[in-house]
Amino acid sequence: NSATSSLTNSKLRDISASVNTFFNSIASNFNVSGYGQEQLKEYVPALVYTMYDGYYIYSPFINTLDPNDNFVNSATYKNGEKISGLKPYIYYSCRYQYNGMDFVINYAMDNYIVIQGTDASGNAIYESGYLLNDVTGNGTTATYRGTDITGEAALQEYIGRNRYTYVKINGVKYYKDNDNTWFSLLNGTKITDQTANYIDGDNYAAVKYYTEAADFKQKIDALELEGLTSASAVDENGDPIDGMYGGYEIFNFYKDGKNIEDAYSDFNQHRLAVIRYSIEKNLSIAIANYNYYGPSTKANFQMPELREDEWDKLLNNISIISFMQGLSIGGKIYNGYSIVNNNKNEELVTEESIYIISGDNYYRPTSTEFTTGGKTAEMGAWNIDFERKGIEELVDASNGTYNMVYYYPRIELGDYNSIVTQTGTNSTSEIITYIAGTSNDQLKKAYYTALGRERYSLYRPNKDSEELKQEFTTP
Repeated sequence: NSATSSLTNSKLRDISASVNTFFNSIASNFNVSGYGQEQLKEYVPALVYTMYDGYYIYSPFINTLDPNDNFVNSATYKNGEKISGLKPYIYYSCRYQYNGMDFVINYAMDNYIVIQGTDASGNAIYESGYLLNDVTGNGTTATYRGTDITGEAALQEYIGRNRYTYVKINGVKYYKDNDNTWFSLLNGTKITDQTANYIDGDNYAAVKYYTEAADFKQKIDALELEGLTSASAVDENGDPIDGMYGGYEIFNFYKDGKNIEDAYSDFNQHRLAVIRYSIEKNLSIAIANYNYYGPSTKANFQMPELREDEWDKLLNNISIISFMQGLSIGGKIYNGYSIVNNNKNEELVTEESIYIISGDNYYRPTSTEFTTGGKTAEMGAWNIDFERKGIEELVDASNGTYNMVYYYPRIELGDYNSIVTQTGTNSTSEIITYIAGTSNDQLKKAYYTALGRERYSLYRPNKDSEELKQEFTTP
């Protein structure tokens, strides 16, 4: 979750570092004496990193060098050598053949999708966006589920001891300095942009989010995908996918009292099925193939059966799954797996990620303070903006000495009852449904505005950062 985690090379760097940490921690914390990192790898058939729109699998493979290529004998890896490493990124995707069209939908951990392929006439299709029902917008105002979304006051937060106005564009925050220049932060270091001149007035990111969702809904309608069901899912050979339930109406925007973005809509049920099918299929192959690579251990590596509550964690959070099988510990053989979730990261804004600010405190949207406590919902904020961060500040210019200063971007304090103990909340299994049903219009607007603002501001690889910057630049 570094400041550059939205960049592919930085993700790979961070994941590779975590792999090393994983093996080192097993050797030290679990007191597995006599096992080094390379030896431990013999008992770990796979590590899985589930990301926002896909996943990495770390597992062994046979290195293959093309004999026609010119490579020297001093190369790091030899031809035919077994090595461990990250396999290419696998998207949460599914192919469909429907009404003469042939296309792939890439899913994510929320209601964002990418559609790419060809229509019945062979013309290219490439569309992407968030799926929302009951939404309209024109770029300056929007309405979602009957709540008007307008521009909000310029965003501000602390860096160190100072408070700055900022705009967030494609995952990067740009701050206005005292001399009216703008800067961003890269791993705690200021990067000044002398030419930037961003708008420091009302912020319309939330309005843009709902406007683009309304436009995307029209594009889905224009593609005539309203009859697409999960029965149209096919594999790479064009054959129906075994085990893929065919009754889901994927682009039915309102069915059985549920909007398409609701947790138990047909779209979300199918989305989760696609993600689970992809992970199970490729992970099973990776673990089964491990036996082929001839590990020194005699264990028969197999894909374990994960519980439903564990799948629920994996399908809704950035996660790591680790497997270990066949390890001898004190006369016994260890076979097990572990799942670690990260629900506070820079890639995913869930319905549970938004807190509501009132006065000097922040609360969960379901807090009883907004129903019986008389609190006013002033604005919504992303939960990670209440986490501690660090920045390097110059101490001595003569010798270039810096100290790391820790700070909180937002200085409001968490409400004990709703944030810590979670006893002062109205019970609900789905926040988006709770918000839609509340009679507190201020709470609705604060929540919907924050959710739209933060999702619109996230990094998306298919967005042009320079074009987005122009939207936030003073003419």
